[in-house]
Amino acid sequence: MSKVCEICGKGKVFGNKVTFSNKKISRSWAPNIRKVRAVVNGSVKRVNVCTRCLRSGYVERAL
Repeated sequence: MSKVCEICGKGKVFGNKVTFSNKKISRSWAPNIRKVRAVVNGSVKRVNVCTRCLRSGYVERAL
């Protein structure tokens, strides 16, 4: 199972690597997901969150 951000839903995306000779090779890009302890509805839970959501302050981290 691939990891998905539980805040914004960001997950793995797929596309092509294009060579100089214009060959297309399938590849994927994975988001930068971190498992952090966060305050969710007043209780501390472990959640998978992308670093963009962490940096933007969408998650209140538990200390």
